[in-house]
Order: sequence, then structure tokens, then C-alpha cells
Amino acid sequence: MKDKGKKPGKAAAESLPILAPGDAVLLEQQVAGLEAALAAGEEPEVLLGLVERRPQDPAWDLHLLARLAQLSHPDLPALLGRLFGAAPDKARRKALQRALHILKSKGLAVDAALLPRPEPTVLKFTKEPVVAHLSHIFSLDGNEGERYVVLEGPAEVLGGSQLVARLSDRRGFRELHVMSLRRKQWAEFWEYFRSHGLDEWAKAPPAYALRLLEEAWALNPSVEGRGRRYGALRERLHQRLGPPEAAPTLATLLPALPDADRRGLLERSWELSRDSLFFSWLPGPDQTMPWYQKMLDSRSSPLVLTEQQHQDRLDAVVEDAVQAFYPPESRPFWGRRLLEIAYFLDLKGRTEEARAAQAAGEDLFTGTAGPLTGENPFLKSLSVFALTMAAQLAAAPDQPQKPSGLVLPPSSLFTPGR
Repeated sequence: MKDKGKKPGKAAAESLPILAPGDAVLLEQQVAGLEAALAAGEEPEVLLGLVERRPQDPAWDLHLLARLAQLSHPDLPALLGRLFGAAPDKARRKALQRALHILKSKGLAVDAALLPRPEPTVLKFTKEPVVAHLSHIFSLDGNEGERYVVLEGPAEVLGGSQLVARLSDRRGFRELHVMSLRRKQWAEFWEYFRSHGLDEWAKAPPAYALRLLEEAWALNPSVEGRGRRYGALRERLHQRLGPPEAAPTLATLLPALPDADRRGLLERSWELSRDSLFFSWLPGPDQTMPWYQKMLDSRSSPLVLTEQQHQDRLDAVVEDAVQAFYPPESRPFWGRRLLEIAYFLDLKGRTEEARAAQAAGEDLFTGTAGPLTGENPFLKSLSVFALTMAAQLAAAPDQPQKPSGLVLPPSSLFTPGR
């Protein structure tokens, strides 16, 4: 008689450390929420926020990996890679490898770059520091947020004197360049960026910059070779800068906002739309002109309306325009971008603006905007600003009205002269 043996996965389950009863219930709730979001086709950024990773609690992470491996969805391998691909310890790496192999056995595509690499050999480096520079977040097409991360340091870590990466919060690496520029060329490099609208930079903890690189890599590890080139540097970067999981997160870097101050800070975010950091976030004329025409139409009516009724009609058009410019499904991305900008402003010493951006970003994550609560003040302010420029453009069509913002086209990184 054929020995059926143990059920698949039973041995692995028996070897897991004990999980606290309360945590077991919480884990099942998170997995159920993630399963529903996967079925609904939610974006990766939304999925990432539905499950909790605990760097200081191996039992939780191992149970989470084992439980997620029981699901089946094409987005799961990339999600697991993003959650645990940078795990510094052997137990998590083995658990991730096991989970990915289980998913692969179900017929799901698993990029080889997601599989944990063998435990690295410890390398010795010089004491030359690694310096990290972050650009602000810009949006070339209104659909994705991008930024540049620039590292300066020893060639034995970076592969050259400088590493320059352009990252997208939807597609991962857009550009990745390793350079060895002399002092004059390096000055020309920064001047090129400033002349093309990227004149705001902040020095950041290198470990935080590494976290941004890791998140981009996890989104698309093999994108046109750029992800693979970064993959070749990961071991050295991790050993020099520390494991990405140990890097500070936005949740720890941004202070908790007192409930008593939150509404005032949220209203103050209205003023941020006039800051040049956000000019590239504005919708373009092709989007705004039809809505400007609707605003004009709202003033025309065969009925005799009071001024308040006219204003109510106009306000309704503006509310609909905000929804069109920044649709609900994009709100988690805009929320994350605002929180990243809040930290960027903190690094620049602009604390008041940072708290306003943080309040607006957290408001977008909660999804509380609606008929009773009103639109997010920051997005509404951006929309009103854009519609105002549409009115100016209609009045003087030959005069460019959009504020001077980022104009760098894709793949246009400066190549200095020799």
C-alpha cells in the first residue's frame, strides 16, 4: 500500500515557533483582508499596507510567510519579495525561499531575482562615508511619483564614486547609473539638475536611501537590466549601510500628530499647492480646460438662481474636477507621496510645512473625504490652482501659464563632458 506521508506543508507548520493567541487572530484578519484586496485588484502600495512586518518578532514573520504561501495570486511573489526580500537573518530568508517555491509550484511566475541569495561573505570596507541625496518627488504624467536618489561613496561599495537612481513608486527603477566623476564634472552634474527644475535636494540618512532603493527593486527586480544591476550591488550596500529592514521608516521618522492639531494642519495644507515642490503634481491644460468650460457652463442657467445657488453649482463642479484629477484609486499613492515630502521638508528644516503635508497625506490614507467631510484640502487646492491657470490660459492663450516645474524627460540623465 502506498504511503501517503504527511500533508503538504505540515512539517513546515510543525517547525514554526509558537505564536501568541492574540497574534494568531490578528494574523488571520490581516491575511483575510489581503486576500480580499488581491481579488479586488488593488495596487501594490495598498497591498503592502495591509499586512504587518515585524523585524523584532521572528515568530510573527515566519507564520505570516507560511500563511501567505497558502494563497494563490499572481501579485503574491512580488509582494513577498517586497516584504521580506531584504531580510537579514537566515530563518526569514529560508522561509521566503520556501514560500516562493510553493507559489511557483502552483504555476505562479516567480522572478529568480526574488529568491534569497546565499548568506553573503563579510567584506571589509574603507572608512570613507556614504552620503545620500534625495530629490523631491515629482510627477511627469500625473500617474506615478518619481524621485532621484544619489549616493556618493567608495567605489568598493557603489561600483563607482557615485550611484544615481531614478525611482518610480509604480514601476521601480527608471534609471540606474554608476559613475566616477571628477570634482568639476560633479559640479556640472548638479547644475544640470538645477537648470531642469530639480533644484531642491536634501541630505538623508544613507540607510533610508537604501530603503527607497530596495522598495524600487522589489517592485520590478529585472526591469530592463536596471534591477539586475542594482541586485549585483545589494550585498555590498547591505553590509556597509546595514539591512534595509533596520532603516528608519516614515512611521518612525514622522512625529505623531495630536488630534487637537490635525484639523488645523490639514487646512494649512491648502497653502502647499503654491510651493514649487508641487508644480509637477498639477494636472495639465488638456485635463483642466474641459473642467474650466464646465465651470463657465455652471454660471449659465435658464432658471433664475440666487448668488448662493450659483456658488453651489460652481462648488459641485470643482468637487467633481478634484475626483477626476485625483481619482479615489490613486489616493493611497498621493498619500504616500505627501508623507515622503513631509520627511523631505523635515530634512530641509521646514517643520511647519512638513506637518501640513503629513496631515494631508494621512488624511488621504484614511479615505475620509466625501460629501459630509469635504475633499482633501491639499488636492482641492491643487485643483483650484490648476483651474485658475486654465482661466488665465483661456484669457491669454498665447502666454504659457503653468508654473515652471520639472521638465526632465525620461532617460535624460546628464552625461558630463570629459
